[in-house]
Amino acid sequence: MDIQEIMKYLPHRYPILLVDRIIEVIPRKRCVGIKNVSMNEPHFQGHYPGMPIMPGVLILEALAQCGAVILLSDPELEGMIPVIGGIDNVKFRRQVVPGDQLLLEIDLVKLKGTVGKIKAVASVEGQVAAEMEMIFKFLPREM
Repeated sequence: MDIQEIMKYLPHRYPILLVDRIIEVIPRKRCVGIKNVSMNEPHFQGHYPGMPIMPGVLILEALAQCGAVILLSDPELEGMIPVIGGIDNVKFRRQVVPGDQLLLEIDLVKLKGTVGKIKAVASVEGQVAAEMEMIFKFLPREM
């Protein structure tokens, strides 16, 4: 799935769209995506100038966006907007810097109605950078 197709599922746009490509998607089960980390991203201007490190919250957001694709690719949830309901067991294990490519691996743990839970891992060259569990709530696009 390229960026044009990703934008059909996710409402996010520059500068907050943080998934560049989806390389695997199994609706209601698993999604694997890629985030290419570039020095041109606006947060690097102020996040540790001279020592650019991707903010942890943006790594979590990239995982959340990839996770939303698992669920939004399901016809039953078409037209919904996923919002974060909770984040548990977050661990940051490696810094992410410009030039890195984040591999975003998401597994659906549970989906009941409009609430879902995922387990997510972001890694760089086989090293875990961050991991978490996240709860989503789906809202109608038109509120």
